[in-house]
Amino acid sequence: MRRAVGRKGGIFGGLWGPQDDWDTKMSSAELSALLHGGTTSGSGVTVNHRTALQVTTMLACTRVIAEGIAQVPWKVYHGDAGRVEARDHPLADIIHRRPNGWQTSFEMRETAAFHVVLAGNAFLRKMRVGSARRLAAIEPFEPGYMRAQREPDGRIRFFHRPEGGSEREIPADEVWHLKGPSWNSWLGLDITRLAREAIGLALATESAHAEMHKGGSRISGTYTVQNALSLEKFGQLEKWIDQYSLGGKKAGKPLILDNGAKFERTQMSAVDAQHVETRRLQIEEICRAMRVMPIMVGQSDKASTYASAEQMFLAHVVHTLMPWYERFEQSADVNLLTEAERRAGYYTKFNPNALMRGAAKDRGEFYSKALGAGGTPAWMSQDEVRSLEELAPRGGIADELSRGAMNKAPATPSEENPDQ
Repeated sequence: MRRAVGRKGGIFGGLWGPQDDWDTKMSSAELSALLHGGTTSGSGVTVNHRTALQVTTMLACTRVIAEGIAQVPWKVYHGDAGRVEARDHPLADIIHRRPNGWQTSFEMRETAAFHVVLAGNAFLRKMRVGSARRLAAIEPFEPGYMRAQREPDGRIRFFHRPEGGSEREIPADEVWHLKGPSWNSWLGLDITRLAREAIGLALATESAHAEMHKGGSRISGTYTVQNALSLEKFGQLEKWIDQYSLGGKKAGKPLILDNGAKFERTQMSAVDAQHVETRRLQIEEICRAMRVMPIMVGQSDKASTYASAEQMFLAHVVHTLMPWYERFEQSADVNLLTEAERRAGYYTKFNPNALMRGAAKDRGEFYSKALGAGGTPAWMSQDEVRSLEELAPRGGIADELSRGAMNKAPATPSEENPDQ
């Protein structure tokens, strides 16, 4: 099996290299484009991570995923006695508030999400201190400066080359490698490269539209007069149009014309309409590749209602963000926690309830049943519910009563009515 290595070089250029192991053939033109920081799409536009983010749909899709990952609480829990937050664990403050000296947890997660969503791979340095090698911080690398290499014995080696510096190997146990969907199991697929045709067409269409407006080919309408205009008359009419143009405060006022002059408004041509339809289609194509619902990037059809939009937002959390939460959680568990800590029941967990506020009624009904309402056997305590809602535990009698209800068997008909 051929080993895949990332290209040494710039911030974005090197992100294309690691995918070569699933490309068995590459033309000289593609190789040239690859070495210059991207691949050429069928529309003739070079697509890389820098140009991809210039497409507003691609930027919006990446942001809605990255912000969804960054904005919810991420904490360390201990599972031996149920779901108990392990606030004293060294990793707790790192992932929840302060991962390093210059970033907040939100910023670190957002950066890592941008890297893994666009490039398929995020690399973070695990900084350890003391003789016990306690984890003290995690610092993200720019993926373009990282190179991963798989040895015949299965070991993964990591190399870092800062801008203007020489490459050096970083021990594998000091690198947190967060992967996206993978073909070869040890490197994430480059989504930007896989979706380059949709992104390239969006770039080309937007560029063509910009050039059309830059050239001034769009006009609002035409004035038609019966007789030919001399240069003097043409100049007078041009000044008159500038003086009495119906814009600003004059908008909506009637226009007075003489000498049989007529004004005809220019309607959108079939070419213009097709151009707009193509741009709309590219929004859907990019959203499909990024697995983001179009409504999440501001694109919705006229049939959408408030109720349907609410369900779409919930579907975004369930079908788009939940897989990313699980990917981050499992990767952090195996890379940031020791084997002994995992065996002891420690794990990390996102709490997406903050994104589910629109379903407060549904959550209320769920919690009521979980606490034993309506004769349903309870399976949660009040403090467990409060924990899910990011509220402090109450403890004492209230929680003891709820635990008693949880453990109480449902009454039989004879117990409810002794006369039966």
